[in-house]
Amino acid sequence: MEFGFYRVAAAIPSVKVADCRYNTDRMISLMHQAGEKGVELLCFPELSVTAYTCGDLFHQHTLLDEAKKQLERMVRESLRESLLFIVGMPVVQGNCLFNCAVFIHHGTILGVVPKTFLPNYGEFYEKRWFSPAGDRTENQIELCGQQVPFGSDLLFRSGDLVVGAEICEDLWVPVPPSSKMVMEGANLVFNLSASNELIGKNAYLQSLIIQQSARGITAYVYASAGHGESSTDLVFAGNGYIAENGVMLSASHRFSDDEQLIINEIDIQRILISRHKNNSFADKPAFGISGSIYRIIPFSLLSAKETLSYRNVDPAPFVPSDATLDEHCEDIFAIQVAGLAKRLQHTGIRKVVVGISGGLDSTLALLVAVKTFDRLGLPRTGITGITMPGFGTTDRTYRNAMDMMKHLKVSVREIRIGEACNQHFKDIGHDPAVRDTVYENTQARERTQILMDVANQENALVLGTGDLSELALGWATYNGDHMSMYGVNAGIPKTLVKSLILWVASYRIEASSGKILADVADTPVSPELLPADVNGNIAQKTEEIVGPYVLHDFFLYYTFRFGFSPSKIFFLAQRAF
Repeated sequence: MEFGFYRVAAAIPSVKVADCRYNTDRMISLMHQAGEKGVELLCFPELSVTAYTCGDLFHQHTLLDEAKKQLERMVRESLRESLLFIVGMPVVQGNCLFNCAVFIHHGTILGVVPKTFLPNYGEFYEKRWFSPAGDRTENQIELCGQQVPFGSDLLFRSGDLVVGAEICEDLWVPVPPSSKMVMEGANLVFNLSASNELIGKNAYLQSLIIQQSARGITAYVYASAGHGESSTDLVFAGNGYIAENGVMLSASHRFSDDEQLIINEIDIQRILISRHKNNSFADKPAFGISGSIYRIIPFSLLSAKETLSYRNVDPAPFVPSDATLDEHCEDIFAIQVAGLAKRLQHTGIRKVVVGISGGLDSTLALLVAVKTFDRLGLPRTGITGITMPGFGTTDRTYRNAMDMMKHLKVSVREIRIGEACNQHFKDIGHDPAVRDTVYENTQARERTQILMDVANQENALVLGTGDLSELALGWATYNGDHMSMYGVNAGIPKTLVKSLILWVASYRIEASSGKILADVADTPVSPELLPADVNGNIAQKTEEIVGPYVLHDFFLYYTFRFGFSPSKIFFLAQRAF
């Protein structure tokens, strides 16, 4: 695909133990359903052809012969679809029986991957029936009339997509096979599983999947046995998960009696770019890997139409929309406070000066200063807040600025800049009726001069208020409001500033300041450099000039975090918005 997206699915079919024909019927049906939905890669659970809980029936040739017969049916049916799918079944090689993942694509068995680690504890008895991958005697096997690569050293490549597979227990061991697969280039790992349910086990399983996808910077698709496997002793919930680099994209409905297809799109390009930034992936010798230890099996996927039908693209990627928002805000605010605290300790300076406009950015900077001084045991009066009303200052922002400083008990100064700006206009011969860039920037530079000079008077640091979005866009006055001695908001995007202020209002500041902060958060973003309208309201609204910050931050996130092309970012924006 042009943008690196592949549609993947974990299938949870209905099964009957040891009824290979029934199980194959259900898998063929789900395969065709997946094909209709544009799925390109599909995974079924462990031993899905026979079912997992066959016990000593695995020693019956009738079962094994029927499994091969039904595999032939699936290979023939696969000619009707362009997708790659993986089924689980027992496979005989020499004197051994292996628990395997069989890769099938358009009439061809691409390869067979045997299970590496066999659980033989608790309720598991797999070594009673199966041999581990290391017991194989040949690198090929004859299956359905085809000579097929056989072994746990197989990876499957189509363009930039490199696919590997491990089976159930392989994920639970200290060093899963997929850890070496990703070092060899795998960026999509399937896990065919039949993991029964115990109290607390599912939460632990999800943590393993998320961590393995994060550690390997990979996509991880997990398909586990469902209700039909449940027996007198064991219960299976039908767990299907799709994760990508530490984020769970999709999950099945557990304990459902119905068959399920868990579908999402994974972004291989995003994975590859993230790996390019992480040089650990180039250091194979440190992981005990010498040379290539995997055989690469080529195949070719027919690219589906470039659409995202399942993947959620968050319109505000800098602002978590789930329960983690409070946790993220706490971390971010703590980082800001810790950074400023270290700066003050290092310089020995015990005072700061900050310009307070009554807007979002200066409010956040002031809150960071207040909590930093509290942390260091310094009096808040060491914070000098200066409000500098100009030609565009409205009563609303002026009132909020003054009330906030008073409630927070910092030192308050008001220095009006109108007279100084008019004198400057006379000095340079500028008509103040011409409200151009000179008119606006004069005010910004006058305010910066005041802050710098007061800081010199007080032996203080000027605390910068400009945020990441403004700095990236250049929406600041050169040698004006982009200047400071320490910019606490320099890494904070505009869409996150509001969330941080509301979080501080709820959890980190005196209740008396909460109402003021709520009104600040509700105030339109503006530099207030042009006079108010006839009703005294803000006339110069930033987002009416440069566009919505939610779009700017979306573009910035994908440009700087992943280096995506403009065309891909536009593609994602169409999905997000």
